[in-house]
Amino acid sequence: MRSHGPAQRLTILVGEGDQYRHRPLYTEIVHRAHAMGLAGASVFRGVEGFGASSRIHTSRLLSLGEDLPVAVVIVDVPERISAFLAELDELVTEGLVMVDPVEVYRSVGRAER
Repeated sequence: MRSHGPAQRLTILVGEGDQYRHRPLYTEIVHRAHAMGLAGASVFRGVEGFGASSRIHTSRLLSLGEDLPVAVVIVDVPERISAFLAELDELVTEGLVMVDPVEVYRSVGRAER
């Protein structure tokens, strides 16, 4: 990915308990993004949220077993994001997939420092 310039941010919101072939869905998404050579992917665990079901999921002590929200965020050039969206059609059967234009200010990997 370019170190500066326009890019796209792909955000996938799913439940922590969502699975794909007995593997956490967020793990499958990250591994497929890596295999396709995307610039990077990060997974963020939410502490509270709700989605289409309108049921609130929370990490509060009395609700430790709840299915918390998880966000997978990927930033890359539009062409690579578009190509990866086809992978998500197979994987994400419940959740939210968003693509936003972003401006990359700086992108430096460990080997580039």
